[in-house]
Amino acid sequence: MIGDPGRRWSGAALDSRRVAGGELFFALPGERADGHRFVGQALQRGAAAAVVHREVEPAADATLIRVEDTLTALHDLARDVRARLPEKLVAVTGSAGKTTTKELLAAMLGRRFKVARNPGNLNNLYGFPLSLLAVDEGTEWMVAEMGMSTPGELGEISRLGRPDVAVFTNVRAVHLEFFDSVAAIGDAKAELLEGLHADGLVVANADDPEVVRIAERHRGRVVWYGLERPADYRATAITPLPAPAVGSRFTLESPGGAVTVELALYGRFNVENFLAAAACAAELGVDPNDIAAAAAAIEPAERRGVVHRLDGDVVIVDESYNSNPDACRRVLAAVREMPARRRWTVLGDMLELGPEGERFHREVGAEAARLGFSPIVGVGELSRALAAAAAAGGAEAPWYPDAAAAEEVVERLEPGDLVLVKGSRGVGLERVVARLLDHGGAA
Repeated sequence: MIGDPGRRWSGAALDSRRVAGGELFFALPGERADGHRFVGQALQRGAAAAVVHREVEPAADATLIRVEDTLTALHDLARDVRARLPEKLVAVTGSAGKTTTKELLAAMLGRRFKVARNPGNLNNLYGFPLSLLAVDEGTEWMVAEMGMSTPGELGEISRLGRPDVAVFTNVRAVHLEFFDSVAAIGDAKAELLEGLHADGLVVANADDPEVVRIAERHRGRVVWYGLERPADYRATAITPLPAPAVGSRFTLESPGGAVTVELALYGRFNVENFLAAAACAAELGVDPNDIAAAAAAIEPAERRGVVHRLDGDVVIVDESYNSNPDACRRVLAAVREMPARRRWTVLGDMLELGPEGERFHREVGAEAARLGFSPIVGVGELSRALAAAAAAGGAEAPWYPDAAAAEEVVERLEPGDLVLVKGSRGVGLERVVARLLDHGGAA
């Protein structure tokens, strides 16, 4: 070690640009850049100390902690912190809906407990430990989204977090570049059980066959939620909120009774996300009326279903954060129910689908055309097939190679339009959303 051994720190950082002051900076090696190159920058921005596993040129007053491997050190420190706080932890996983479910559940639990959650999508082997190291003293529950891309990853995160409750939203055809079937994805999602407390609670989607298969592996208590099959927590009499409000009104039926809910998030899939959160919150002691109040006050996470109303009765639905075939179909069906003079969509490549990627894109393009969207704008190489299938289905279907080229779609905007923008993160469709918003003006 070099420097002050008594130096105090608060939180941690892996990106020197995100250092705000007082953090412990971990210099991790990466595919694009080695964190050791940015130790000086992190310290200049106010990092309390840097954790390194090779020699760096320190500033005169720098505090450096030398370890054998910085990622191992990050995990070891996270493990040590988890032994003390938070008092309890809920882990949320699934192919879709993790972030929304996490935000809903944190809002519900926050009505009774001191709650922490991982911000944004800090849900992997790097992000989750960072979130854990930022938890405040006295936190009673942490709601932690946990994700994975490859086999073994979720099990490792689960063993780090040691959850008391595991929430499973769904298992869908995502990451097929790394898995040969949906069942294999289900097996990888089941790794969340590896770190679950022996008598921990599982909250499971009764409508998803793979989730049912996962939950049946758990020898402890399982609570079920769903819209179609018998479940402990159900939503009935689902209707859209009157325009211009966005969302759904329904009845939450539970072992504790029935309560009317107005959810400020559009689409039936978000009712499913609500049920996952509500089932968990109710089992942890939150009153049904507090659950309903939290649902009415929730706002969508950035680029995950944000509805913008612009001048000229134009509506932009921003789903540009990520995409997969199942999620895309669900969003298309939900947006189809929103009132509009003309509905069109900008759909970017859905990545990590493996050799079946072109087929999935064709199917989504055909489905968008069947639902009456036009124009259907394809963005990215894989979306050539999407646009071709949409055109075969009778829709106007232009194609653009990338988001920069697709920005010209703003010229198509007309009064009364509803435009859905959805694609995988790597496509960068937030550029298109920004141009549409600039062009349309705020209502």
